[in-house]
Amino acid sequence: MNKKTSRLRRARRNRAQILRMGKARLTVHRTGQHIYAQVIDAQGGKVVAAASTLQKDVAKDLQGTNNMAAAAAVGKAVAERAVAAGVQEVAFDRSGFKYHGRVKQLADAAREGGLKF
Repeated sequence: MNKKTSRLRRARRNRAQILRMGKARLTVHRTGQHIYAQVIDAQGGKVVAAASTLQKDVAKDLQGTNNMAAAAAVGKAVAERAVAAGVQEVAFDRSGFKYHGRVKQLADAAREGGLKF
């Protein structure tokens, strides 16, 4: 088993647990160059809010798109958009990535932005 399949197995277990909880989920995906975040409703079908370093309004004042400052900017932006859409409480879906570095920074910024998880 390689790194990707191991990560996807961890993600599948976590998503099944979140589905049983019946909460909206804040899902994160990171690549070598960018970081993406989406808030998906409790039924799992619709994206309520999304932000990424590909969006010009998020990445306009950043030095790069693959660092901790960029992750914090994405976390803050997705939290603002989710709160504006009426979502206050979410479950954090880290998509099998370690809760460390950019993923942790995004989660902390989303908490500061008003999301509870």
